[in-house]
Amino acid sequence: MSKKFVTGILAVVLVLGMASMAIAEDGSAKASGMWIYFGIAIACGFGIGVAAFGTGLGMGNAINAALQGTARNPEAGGKIMTSMIIGLALIESLCIYALLICLLMIFVLFPKVEPVIKSIAG
Repeated sequence: MSKKFVTGILAVVLVLGMASMAIAEDGSAKASGMWIYFGIAIACGFGIGVAAFGTGLGMGNAINAALQGTARNPEAGGKIMTSMIIGLALIESLCIYALLICLLMIFVLFPKVEPVIKSIAG
């Protein structure tokens, strides 16, 4: 099987599996409130993982292209290196934006976890 097919099947299974968990109702407002915080934590971890994976692939491709360009035309190595470093900084900024969003989600929403836990504990 091709990689695209396997990736597509895994993505569909993941989306359908997560949808059933999101739609399932406990009947208790307290329990559903706690699951929201658990979902935020899982989403933040997954989001940072995807962002790091994507930026790693992008950086690898950029470095590969820069090395191939320098190998083919050594006189242009300085210009290629400068462009590559600027591109790597821009690629890395995407991962930093994902980290910032996840930190905002955690530190803006998680301080409100304590009242939920106290209401669950009784």
